[in-house]
Order: sequence, then structure tokens, then C-alpha cells
Amino acid sequence: VKYSGYLEHADEPFCTNCTTKLPRLMKLGEDITLRGLEIGLLTMKKGEVARFVFTPVYAYGQQGCPPLIPPNATVLFEVEMLDFLDSADSDAFFALTAEQQDTFPLQKVLKVADTEREFGNYLYRKQCFEGAKERYKRAYSILGRSPSSVSEQCQIDASKLLVLLNLSVTYLKLEHPDRALMYGEKALEIDHRNAKALFRCGQACLCMTEYKKARDFLVRAQQIEPFNNDINNELKKLA
Repeated sequence: VKYSGYLEHADEPFCTNCTTKLPRLMKLGEDITLRGLEIGLLTMKKGEVARFVFTPVYAYGQQGCPPLIPPNATVLFEVEMLDFLDSADSDAFFALTAEQQDTFPLQKVLKVADTEREFGNYLYRKQCFEGAKERYKRAYSILGRSPSSVSEQCQIDASKLLVLLNLSVTYLKLEHPDRALMYGEKALEIDHRNAKALFRCGQACLCMTEYKKARDFLVRAQQIEPFNNDINNELKKLA
């Protein structure tokens, strides 16, 4: 969120994060603890801008917060909701022991993995690649359970494939092509004709100056998607 807090009759905010180009992710109840803000944010949609007036009981109480906030102060907050992610199920899952996690229904496990991947995608878009990598790894760590049917295996593999592709491109951004190649090859074990996985492996090999392997991967990717500009441009770079 972007926010600014004002006292009555004040032109300048007593607190704001609007000077930050990319506000960091904050967690309700941990990073945001003002009662009124917690309640207000839960009513908002993505992209919404709102003004909230908080009486002392929803703000800083009878004591205030010296020296900035006087006792019994009513405050105004201007808030813009940029984005949000619901991590309640994920937090609850990772608070369990490994034994308890193993008893979780598969659909809930897949939902938790998807939430962690969404967190990773958010951090990746913000170019926080180290944080994105950790989220993707958390997602991958819970997808190793043994399936009870072919249908379950397909669902697990579909979820794994997305995470492995994310890990591969993130390690490329982190300049660890050997790890990018490893996760790309794991993705190919699930789907040997996945053009994106072949492309990532080709990129990784190119970074490691393993030109023959890079060409093999990229040509296979091109055969599957002959009009993909990224693949064709990578082959030109290789040439």
C-alpha cells in the first residue's frame, strides 16, 4: 500500500511511504498494526484509493504516540491499495510439523504451493530475485509427496512444472546458470517437449559457454515453437 497519515489541521503527513518508488510488502498484524488501518484495508479492492478518519480508539488511543501524536488524537489516513496476496492458508500450513503437513489434503497443498508461487511472481516483478527464489523453493519443497492416483500425479506435475520454470529463470537473473540448467532439466523430466524449459536450458548453457548443448536445446525449442522471437533471437546470439 501507499499511505500518508495526517493530524487535524496539518498540511504535512506525520508518516508516509509515498516517497518510496516501490513500497515493500507489508503484513497485516505484523507490519501494519494500527487497528483502524487493519479494518480499513480489508474493505479495499486492488487499485482503490480511500480516505479514513480514525478516532483515537482506532488510532493511537488516549496516550497518543509522543512526540508526533498527541493524546486522544483523531487522524486522517490517505491510502492506495496497490496489490495484495492472501497468505493465511500458506502461513498456517508452514506452521505445522512435517508430519502434520503430510496429512493435508492434496488440494490444500496445491493451493499453498500456488500462493507461494504467486508471492514469488510478485517479488520477481519487483526484481527482488533472491526473495522470489526463496518463495519458489518453498513451493517446490511441498510438492514432493507421493500421489495416490494418476490424476493426483498429473496435478502435482502441473504445479511442479510452473515452479521449476520460475526457478530456472530466477537463477538466470541471479547469474547462476548451472542452477538454472538444473531446474530447467527437472522441468523437462516432467514435459520433455516444453519449449520454455528447453529455452531456459539453452540460455543457461549459452551463459556457461557450452555452445553445442545450448544449440541442441534451442533448436529443439525452435522445432516446437518456430515463430517464437525469443528463441530465434537466442539462436542468432549463439551464432
